[in-house]
Amino acid sequence: MPKAIPPRQPISDTLDGAIVGIGGLQALTPRAFAPDNALLNGLLTVRYAVRFLGKPHLSIVPELVAVDYGDMFVGEEAWDFILNKSNLYPRAEVFGHLNSGQDEMMYVKHLDLVQPIEVLVYAKPADTVPAGRPIALIAPEAATATLPPRLLQHLPRFATLADWQDSF
Repeated sequence: MPKAIPPRQPISDTLDGAIVGIGGLQALTPRAFAPDNALLNGLLTVRYAVRFLGKPHLSIVPELVAVDYGDMFVGEEAWDFILNKSNLYPRAEVFGHLNSGQDEMMYVKHLDLVQPIEVLVYAKPADTVPAGRPIALIAPEAATATLPPRLLQHLPRFATLADWQDSF
């Protein structure tokens, strides 16, 4: 008897934060440190996307992984599989939403796990089209204890907005 397909579930973190923009670039910050002119603020959903091989402007937020021997993974298990075991199963299928919001399926062999993970921010948990694409995190060292560890792993952190601006 075939296994039941589990409901799709992306990994995500929640942050009471804001998206700030400077010169067409975006950064994510906890709301306590957001300037008044933030592009978006509130309880934000943060998801993580894996870039495509040879097309780094495209990425997919994994929601379900189907391995060719019949196992299926969602959420944290899917993320762990992609990052740590997918090289053993290049024909595994990754179902999710592209960074454009489009529903998609991609084989693991077409993902580029060497490229940095793309961090995407959504205004609501049910959204599939990102409201922001931050390339940096603005938060002083003291605030990092309350931030999701995965967010700290995948975005470079700057203590202040001015520090980020100085890095351009």
